[in-house]
Amino acid sequence: MRVLSVTHTVFEHHDTGPNHPERPARLRAALQGVAESPCEVIDLVAPQVRRDLLELVHTPAYIAQIEAFCAEGGGALDADTRVVEASWEAALRSAGAGPAAIEALDGDRADTAFLTVRPPGHHALAGQAMGFCLFNNIAVTARTLTERGLRVAIIDWDVHHGNGSEEMFGPHEDILYVSFHQFPFYPGTGRLAEIGAGPAARTTINFPLPAGTAGDLYRQAFPRLVIPVLGEFGPDWILVSAGYDAFAGDPLADLMLLPSDYAFMASALTRVVPSNRTIFFLEGGYDLDGIRTSVSATLAGSAGVPVPDETVRPTSPGDAFRILDQVSTAVAAVW
Repeated sequence: MRVLSVTHTVFEHHDTGPNHPERPARLRAALQGVAESPCEVIDLVAPQVRRDLLELVHTPAYIAQIEAFCAEGGGALDADTRVVEASWEAALRSAGAGPAAIEALDGDRADTAFLTVRPPGHHALAGQAMGFCLFNNIAVTARTLTERGLRVAIIDWDVHHGNGSEEMFGPHEDILYVSFHQFPFYPGTGRLAEIGAGPAARTTINFPLPAGTAGDLYRQAFPRLVIPVLGEFGPDWILVSAGYDAFAGDPLADLMLLPSDYAFMASALTRVVPSNRTIFFLEGGYDLDGIRTSVSATLAGSAGVPVPDETVRPTSPGDAFRILDQVSTAVAAVW
């Protein structure tokens, strides 16, 4: 399988400051994972996003604010999110990677795409940066597709709830958002009861999972709920907020996924759409070896290459399966 690897050298220059977990080394670990995957790697330089595409999800005033703040040398946008002058170009290219991947996959240049970009995106709101994120990269790509009349499913397996993505897409009937995340945890959103509004009330599904949840829960949830719902929704494209901070041992969180779990999820998604209609966006993940091995396993799963289960695998607490049952009941009421 050919994987389109989309990145840019400017991402290394998005300087978040000393000892910040969202650091350039994450980029290198992810790229190593892509290189170690059982795929032919086709490189693509991430272009800057077109302003009209960025304005599909962000207000013009907010975009101008970020541009001016970076031009003045940057600083702290909030307690977690810091930028420098180069962060402006990095943010534009992070947001531009997805639309470029669409064109490349449409042109049969590759069979799937992995976007090794930073800053990440799924916490960014229409008019606010937060959680290390400036622009909502996956949201820009999703809206690029829906503007063409296509249906999009976003699978978010980052350990943190993608509050920006959910808020942007709650009213949209043509975008399904499914999130697995630790809860209660930053950013405090993603409760089971949060669903889309009005006629789009079926298009948000949250799995708020307790600390200690492991891959056994995900391996039940995908065949039991996620894949059937995706089949009914009928997406033309699947976009994955591929955070790797749910990896066991990640320093910022307490879920227990292993590389073979990411391979399982990526493989399951190939039953819904062809691989050339799936794009993976790097979000979180702060254990470098965890990023490397999990990215490689993700792409192996997408390519249909078996990834053996680890010899020792953790098990989820009983509360995790009670959450799964509650999500099942909620989903059954609307699907």
